[in-house]
Amino acid sequence: MRSVLVTGGAGFIGSNFIRHVLCEETIDRLVNLDALTYAGNLENLADCADDSRYCFVHGNICDRELVEKLFVEYAFDTVVNFAAESHVDRSITSPEIAFTTNALGTQTLLEAAKRFWKVDPSNKFSRDYREGVRFLQVSTDEVYGALGSTGTFRETTPLSPNSPYSASKAAADLMVGAYHRTFGFPANITRCSNNYGPYQFPEKLIPLLICNAQNNKPLPVYGDGLQVRDWIHVQDHCRAICAVLKNGQPGEVYNIGGDNGERTNLEIVHLILRKLGKPESLIIHIKDRPGHDRRYAIDHTKITRELHWKPQISFEEGIYRTIQWYMENSAWVERIMMGDYQIYCAEMYGSEIV
Repeated sequence: MRSVLVTGGAGFIGSNFIRHVLCEETIDRLVNLDALTYAGNLENLADCADDSRYCFVHGNICDRELVEKLFVEYAFDTVVNFAAESHVDRSITSPEIAFTTNALGTQTLLEAAKRFWKVDPSNKFSRDYREGVRFLQVSTDEVYGALGSTGTFRETTPLSPNSPYSASKAAADLMVGAYHRTFGFPANITRCSNNYGPYQFPEKLIPLLICNAQNNKPLPVYGDGLQVRDWIHVQDHCRAICAVLKNGQPGEVYNIGGDNGERTNLEIVHLILRKLGKPESLIIHIKDRPGHDRRYAIDHTKITRELHWKPQISFEEGIYRTIQWYMENSAWVERIMMGDYQIYCAEMYGSEIV
């Protein structure tokens, strides 16, 4: 990859990916297209702003004219689509926003890439593309729905999303697959388990718990807190994406898991409280959200076997690093946790949380 378009690069995973690529990969240009909605924050990439290979463009992936203009100007050979309305709670209150960005925005990117990468774009039957081009759709294990008490998600697991967010991501995945099968479009899909690490927006579970515990505020736990998740450090996720971009077979889906064992949300809460030396009395149980999946678990055998990737950061090491990062970057947190974020938390969890 020489000229890379990263969409949603000012968000949590996207910003970590950009930093990883600029530090670890050989590229000529990386363009970050981001609409800077509530979770997009250019401060996440302040240390990359002076890199001559990096360029930020403020815009929406649904803006076809802008997307096509960027393809003309920068001649991308690689697209990595992180852009998404990614929070389940927000998709429940505003499902139309999730669908517009996650599904329709993805289709806009696909169509632009197909047009500019085809050797003969005027021939609808042509399946020939420029050498070395690749589109990667960053998806989620939530498109599979929920598991019972046993079993894991594999790439062949049927899609069965249970929230507006996961349904919109499943729609995008299906469109990416359709472009590959119908047009021979060179694309991959990655589906990852729950990410954690630096620069994650504080509405997500782990940073919310860390930030509230640090300030002796209540820690909200949905329902009984026994929802099970598989966690992966964001740096391991970024390495997996690069492995797929370099050696993934076109049209294939790759599951990316943390291989850290399954943990309930309540276990995560207790672990963070112990590491911060805070009392369990801070925990408050709130009404469970609608359509809350009970258990996720990822089987990443395929990407490990075919692309020789495996996670390197244990959960114990990763959670220690993450806690330390939030403690050392309190100013970043404080700037985010003002204004609209306070209103949002009050609406989601109750006024006693903020």
